[in-house]
Amino acid sequence: MAESNFVDYVKINCRSGKGGKGSTHFYRDKMVSKGGPDGGDGGRGGHIILKGNKQLWTLVHLKYRKHIIATDGDPGSYQLMTGANGKDEILEVPIGTIARDEVTGKVDFEITEDGEERILVKGGRGGMGNNHFKSPTQQNPHYAQPGEPGFTLWKILELKILADVGLVGFPNAGKSTLLSVVSAAKPEIANYPFTTLVPNLGIVKAYDNYSFVMADIPGIIEGASEGKGLGLRFLRHIERNSLLLFIVSCDAPDILGEYNTLLSELGKFNPALLDKRRILAVSKCDMTDKELQEELEKDLMKKGKKILKNIPVVFFSSLNRQGLALLVDTIWKNLNNYPIK
Repeated sequence: MAESNFVDYVKINCRSGKGGKGSTHFYRDKMVSKGGPDGGDGGRGGHIILKGNKQLWTLVHLKYRKHIIATDGDPGSYQLMTGANGKDEILEVPIGTIARDEVTGKVDFEITEDGEERILVKGGRGGMGNNHFKSPTQQNPHYAQPGEPGFTLWKILELKILADVGLVGFPNAGKSTLLSVVSAAKPEIANYPFTTLVPNLGIVKAYDNYSFVMADIPGIIEGASEGKGLGLRFLRHIERNSLLLFIVSCDAPDILGEYNTLLSELGKFNPALLDKRRILAVSKCDMTDKELQEELEKDLMKKGKKILKNIPVVFFSSLNRQGLALLVDTIWKNLNNYPIK
């Protein structure tokens, strides 16, 4: 997923079609000079529709398409013929796209399945022809309904990435490196903070015929839930992950403290995130020897006895692949509710 092509937020102006007017026609032929009303109804105006497409991963195709306009319905005609409906505008979007009103901020709906279609903006209803208004006292009505106008609304489309595992950690904790070695993804990697500016996805092979999707989210900093750093923009992507993998570097001054800070920021953004399954993974263990690693592990489990209860802790190194097999196995078992030993 190229950085320049990843777009997860667009604002579009939607104008649905207006309905066609009803007809005021009266039946006429060579044998009937003054027949009754036979005006048909007007056609419905075109809808603006969102359709889920599992092949799409970004909203980049809508980035520069600011105005979405559906066509108007045709007017009714003689012999009770209804006018043609306006052509619908169908916008294909990735699964996980949320539509909301730009003015109120209210969520209209969410696209969660491939091929799912939802009406974003309804077209105007077609007007009824004069045939609908005949009565014993008014047998020749000379009026029909005009078509209802369409709607012009600003809508916001937001994408929340669907992934099995979300990588959560401070900048430069080793999230991108981990994704690059356990999958075929090639995120940008460098020895400075905020190398990752957009989420990256990778498919991780667990066993012969099984795999799961891992998402590398841009680094979170303290205060991200209040808009600091890049966290606020991308925290919503974490909401869709089945499992959260917290990455903390083994050279951090306080591993448990960093884990608690990350957990706190997620809770401030959305308390429901605290109910997700999670794993703590300590990265960059190639910088320590076996004895120091054992000391770190004992100290971590002692201090975090309550905080890390029922939460697996795995030490690993992406550089020399130490502990990677155990980490992938632990993730797979958590995703599939296998007992962790």
